[in-house]
Amino acid sequence: MTHEPPSPPFETADELIAVFREHVAPNKLAYYQRMGLQMVMGRRDGIWFEDAYTKLRLINCHGNGGVFGLGHCNPRVTAAVCDALGKLDIGNHHFMSSERAQLAARLSATMDDALPRVVFGVSGGEAVDVAIKAARGATGRLAIVSVQGGYHGHTGLALAAGDAAFRDPFGPNLPGFVQVPFNDVGAMDAAIDGQTAGVLLEAIPATLGMPIPAPGYFSAIRKLCDDRGVMLLVDEVQTGLGRTGRWWGIQHEDVIPDAIIAGKGLSGGIYPITATLLTRQMHEVLDSEANPFVHISTFGGSELGCVAAQAVLDIVGEPGFLDHVEALSERFADAFDPLPFELRRRGLFMGLRFSSEMDAIGALLRIMQQGVFCFPSGNDRSVLQFLPPLILTDDEAEDLIGRMTKAFA
Repeated sequence: MTHEPPSPPFETADELIAVFREHVAPNKLAYYQRMGLQMVMGRRDGIWFEDAYTKLRLINCHGNGGVFGLGHCNPRVTAAVCDALGKLDIGNHHFMSSERAQLAARLSATMDDALPRVVFGVSGGEAVDVAIKAARGATGRLAIVSVQGGYHGHTGLALAAGDAAFRDPFGPNLPGFVQVPFNDVGAMDAAIDGQTAGVLLEAIPATLGMPIPAPGYFSAIRKLCDDRGVMLLVDEVQTGLGRTGRWWGIQHEDVIPDAIIAGKGLSGGIYPITATLLTRQMHEVLDSEANPFVHISTFGGSELGCVAAQAVLDIVGEPGFLDHVEALSERFADAFDPLPFELRRRGLFMGLRFSSEMDAIGALLRIMQQGVFCFPSGNDRSVLQFLPPLILTDDEAEDLIGRMTKAFA
């Protein structure tokens, strides 16, 4: 099925550019123009999308950071939401909800019920905020240790745990936030002290350039946290829901954190919803006998969002789906081995590392000329984030590999 967007209100791209520049983001527009990435998403279907004005057609291998892991307008997710429209709306956060209850139980089951409580939100930043609040409440401590160059969102606590470039323009950082290098257990050991409430880590730091965790890294961090009564919070907004070949990236090391933060791909790109999976101990402060309303989110766990998310779980949970992701990953690794970049890979969460930012941008333009879209990592622009749709067929994978090979011929 091909999904036609509404007719654009602007007859030409120049008309749209003028309005976007005036009313939305002039400097973001200028940046995209300099990079040659001045695009307007038009028709979209499965692994493809098309520029509304130039009609340039691209395989989406960025997917908005993994939002479109199941492709654009996935027919099963779209059908589920369409069927619910007119019967459901967002619901009411004060009431019980069959849709929220069922989705929470299914998410917990992906971790064998080790994280049995689920708090829903709308954005990844909100979901990270929930995890940090819960860690502070559970431990009675303040400090949060995260990774230099990492990214967790643009809301209050999530922003404080992220890279300085995103928060310094807005005044001094909140107290209690410490950052250390990724893959450095010694630095983490030194940073965790009696005031530390939680350690917040991405399963693989996407914005940092997608460095793969060293073997045993998360196990060592888990032990440090256990020894010192600290909560381990794992941000799986980009790596979760099958992207790495497991339900969650942390499962590659068989580590059970105290919180898993899910977003992006959970919505299927159809309706925004995020989730924070928690232990009972972590959740108690958010649903205490003294004040069970200490945390609420009006749109969090929208019943329509829950319908979309359950359709996503149906697809990812089908027998053979995750095996297919792993098989595709090996296939790309073999095909990319002779190409002039370092491949950072776990499942279909891949980074293409070049010798410099300029080399990466040049490669990106050549890749786009072959009808493939990916995007630079924000804090290491020598790396292109390469996240093929998880639903690639074997023929589509072969076509994509051929395009990538031709880009570097």
